Amino acid sequence: MALFFCVIASALAVIISSHENRQLVITQEQLVKQKDALDIEWRHLIIEQSALTEHNRIERAMSEKLGMKRPTREDEVLLRVK
Repeated sequence: MALFFCVIASALAVIISSHENRQLVITQEQLVKQKDALDIEWRHLIIEQSALTEHNRIERAMSEKLGMKRPTREDEVLLRVK
């Protein structure tokens, strides 16, 4: 009789551990998918950042929106400190 209960307990332990293992595998797969999605978003943000900080774009925005231009030699003033 004791052997029968040991076999039943062992079978239940196998069932419970198999179920927990499946749950952990499912959780791992979800986390890997989430990591991949975050990696893709990170790459897109890096590309967007490089596009927004591009020198030509900044220079064009300066001239169009703020009316700024590069100084010429005549615009430069030399100061001497004594």
